[in-house]
Amino acid sequence: MNESIVRVAVPRPLRRGFDYAVPAGMATPPVGARVRVPFARGQVVGVVTDHRSRSEHALKPVSALLDDAPLLPRDLMDLAQWLADYYHHPLGEVYATMLPNAARQGVAFAPRWPRAWRVATAGADAELARAPRQRAALDALRESGAPMPESELRALGFERRVLEALQRKGLARCVDTPPVYRVGASPHNLSDEQRVAAEAVVGALGDHAVVALEGVTGSGKTEVYMRAIAAVLERGGQALVLVPEIALTPQALARFRARFGAAAALHSQASDRERFDTWMNCRQGIHKVLVGTRSAVFTPFARLGLIVVDEEHDDSFKQRDGLRYSARDVAVKRAQLLGVPVVLGSATPSLATLANVARRRYRHLALARRAGGAAMPALRVLDVRGQRLRDGFSDRLAAALRHHLDAGNQALVFINRRGFAPVCLCTDCGWQARCADCDARLTMHGPRAVAPAAGWEASGEQQPQPGQGGVAGGQCAAAIDPLRHPATRLRCHHCGRSYRRPATCSDCGGEALLAVGIGTQRVESGLAERFADVPLYRIDRDTTRSPAQIERRLQALSDGRPAILVGTQMLAKGHHLPGVTLVAVLDADSGFLSPDYRGAERTAQTIIQVAGRAGRGARAGEVWIQTHHPDNPNLLALIQSGYAGFAAAELADRSDAGLPPFAAMAVVRAESADSAAAEALLRRVVTTLRAVPESAGAIEVTGPAPSPLARRGGRHRHQCLAIAPRRRPLRAALAALAAADIRAPNVRWSIDVDPYDVF
Repeated sequence: MNESIVRVAVPRPLRRGFDYAVPAGMATPPVGARVRVPFARGQVVGVVTDHRSRSEHALKPVSALLDDAPLLPRDLMDLAQWLADYYHHPLGEVYATMLPNAARQGVAFAPRWPRAWRVATAGADAELARAPRQRAALDALRESGAPMPESELRALGFERRVLEALQRKGLARCVDTPPVYRVGASPHNLSDEQRVAAEAVVGALGDHAVVALEGVTGSGKTEVYMRAIAAVLERGGQALVLVPEIALTPQALARFRARFGAAAALHSQASDRERFDTWMNCRQGIHKVLVGTRSAVFTPFARLGLIVVDEEHDDSFKQRDGLRYSARDVAVKRAQLLGVPVVLGSATPSLATLANVARRRYRHLALARRAGGAAMPALRVLDVRGQRLRDGFSDRLAAALRHHLDAGNQALVFINRRGFAPVCLCTDCGWQARCADCDARLTMHGPRAVAPAAGWEASGEQQPQPGQGGVAGGQCAAAIDPLRHPATRLRCHHCGRSYRRPATCSDCGGEALLAVGIGTQRVESGLAERFADVPLYRIDRDTTRSPAQIERRLQALSDGRPAILVGTQMLAKGHHLPGVTLVAVLDADSGFLSPDYRGAERTAQTIIQVAGRAGRGARAGEVWIQTHHPDNPNLLALIQSGYAGFAAAELADRSDAGLPPFAAMAVVRAESADSAAAEALLRRVVTTLRAVPESAGAIEVTGPAPSPLARRGGRHRHQCLAIAPRRRPLRAALAALAAADIRAPNVRWSIDVDPYDVF
């Protein structure tokens, strides 16, 4: 039967495309266009992947053509096929991951400009004396230096009513104009190292190259990016800048806008339609510079000339569900397909990147000195064996903190654990509060900023059961015992379940409950007692859920007066805090002693990154690292030889052990409400992997075994691990596994290639 036929990838976990007939009167859908097609008992939006001229079967017709021209350009179609092959993921779901949510729903694109706001000069600032929110919004507009999209202002916490109030006072006005980009002279002079790096990146434009830019914290990597982007814009091209978490770096976006007149952003605070508009405006060449998180790597461009991956080592670039891709690795592949350079910037490059540098696949550029001549902070190890710690602090560290504050400086205290204490323990029988749905202990959260005020019954919270426990949150005021306060909650940081504070042990009925360990709340509480004369600010996911909140807290430190900042790894990324001269790392041991082979790498990176917040101004900084294991070889290498020395030692250990980046690895995971069913499915997976001829003797398969968190959200989780010294046999085995179509009722399973979390 001769007719016009299209092959369509549908957003379902099926590893094949489906043919549909193009009805009479409908234009033939181009490859890369969206179509609405009947599937099963409903309608879905799929992507056309091919044309066919013949079929022996009666085909269902295409219901609607949604795009007259390809929505996805050729490079993204090729990238989608690579993603499906490399990560062994259904092609239809790959396209669903690449498309913005509005596009997946079939929304038609209609060109429009986003509402933007800019500073006007008709009004007087004196009118804002009693309107702090309006003044803050006006300051944000002035700092931007260019019309600021309303979605960005919302992300900073400024509602439309605040902006409209400024407009009524003649201080701001709404504009609906296209972005205007400019390339002007840089206000900064480059150091010799920066100049060499910038010239190298600019020299690579027009061809594919991977440049690993290793620059110590404060060395001016962003200025190197900007010089390269300026060269791209001068040639009529576009640039993509990937960042780990855009909510934490609004100041970086402001710098790009101030330098180039405009810059677009893709972030979770924007509506689905706004994200689609930004996506398509890049496709049409209207936006020249895009700053976004990992999903921005799939944005189509008219003339993409450069990709920058800032903080390339960061785990946030790894997607941990669905299509489990690494945005850093996808960026390298996309740059290869387009024939453009990609810059991987970091003060602590991933060991995978350093291995590729050693293999001469990547070019290495170094910025070993801080811009402006500021000295790197001194690292000091504080042995706390045998010492009694008070709320996480040794007496010596508390004295060092007081010394810096008395000298008029600021301090940052780092503890990568939220809440008051990670364990609620009965000292009579050893019972620990655990989650009813997860194999995890509950974290105690103190009494401030909990909701609803009506009590736990109103929110559906439950009381911990024997051996169980689950999330509430907030800060703990000084001198309040959370074990005795009625507003205290126990929270599961894995599933989000929340429980009221137990009055007695659920096992023995005893009242001798103890909060064991420290979190940001407990540190904050202890510091509030010790340093009642100093402003104290806490930044973690319990206190700062929006960019506006973190900006307000950091802005409070801008006057340079003595203050203490307490927080988690949210503080380790990109923040410029010139008044901070002391960084205290309260616990360096848990990460270095992690059973996961990447634990030491992540810990070293975090320490160096958070240490980089110290001494960025005119005053020298120092970093104190508390440890119960001062002889740990990883810690010693980091202190004595810096990150480069640590990385060299760790790479040597990985090579000896046959671990990535000197081996290829994949984890196959299965989960079900029935533990036996998940384990049985993985036994079939292991049998399939071992039966592939190419894998015989070439890959090692272990498992199935319970996952590190064996039960989460009421579902049992198991995994098996496949590792090979070369990628080819592992890839062949995984391809055979994907084709085997292994299924079991009520069991979900997935393949994770190049996993970030293993043990």
